[in-house]
Amino acid sequence: MTASVMSRVAGAPISWGVSEVEGWGVQLPTETVLSAMYESGLTATELGPAGFLPTDPDQLKADLDKHSLRAVAQFVPVVLHDESTDPRPDVRTAIASLSAVGATTLVLAAATGGQGYDDRPAWTSAAWSRALGLLDDLAGLGREAGLDAVLHPHVGTMIENEAEVERVLDGCGIGLCLDTGHLLIGGADPVALARAHADRIRHVHLKDVRLDLAEQVRTGAVSYSDAVERGIYAPIGDGDVEINRIVKDLENQGYSGWYVLEQDTVLGSESANTATADVRTSLRALSRIAEGLEVRR
Repeated sequence: MTASVMSRVAGAPISWGVSEVEGWGVQLPTETVLSAMYESGLTATELGPAGFLPTDPDQLKADLDKHSLRAVAQFVPVVLHDESTDPRPDVRTAIASLSAVGATTLVLAAATGGQGYDDRPAWTSAAWSRALGLLDDLAGLGREAGLDAVLHPHVGTMIENEAEVERVLDGCGIGLCLDTGHLLIGGADPVALARAHADRIRHVHLKDVRLDLAEQVRTGAVSYSDAVERGIYAPIGDGDVEINRIVKDLENQGYSGWYVLEQDTVLGSESANTATADVRTSLRALSRIAEGLEVRR
């Protein structure tokens, strides 16, 4: 039997508004965010965007240890479709940091090469071939360092919708980060993907989503960034994603990886209190889901 769900729950700086996107709201100091994670009851975290935490392994470990946190993964956007760009150097840098602090997972997204997540260029057949080959190469770099490399479908990247996810799963061997929010916004069914591809899922980002706003993003009525500001991501239990079914299905199929609570938010003030309260709400909801699984077992 795998370890209990709650012992495999981590957080992410984006739940406190920390983002790699220029102009993405107030960016709180590292100390504030790590303290808020600890106060909310989290014991593990993803590292956040480049520059948020120190790259020196000793200083990074000291900052995490100070707040009783362990590192589990890092989100690394990489350009896969452009022949003039080689993602390997940036990936090797991330791998070095992750390995130094005992993390397990490299989370890759197929970046557009532009800023933000509101627009993306069209794919070509040549770009697809290059991207799929690179994903296998990058997964190999991860394996050499003892890390799982996974592909994160993400709104506003080159791989966001169900057809694109299926093409990746059919065309290369990289594992999948099941992001319950981005998949739903992109038009996929995260419940069905969790059931159909449990063998490829190596990492999970748990988000709840308000479906009315997700549908407006899909139709282009609202930009993704505006939707985040308007609260498209809700605490678990307050949105329309069937988180309980997803966790149950994954656990029943032997999933043993991390569940990362991510509630992407844009902060308009320097207070972390609202974000921390939302994370606590999600943790309570997830604890109830986990208790239900344990009772049935």
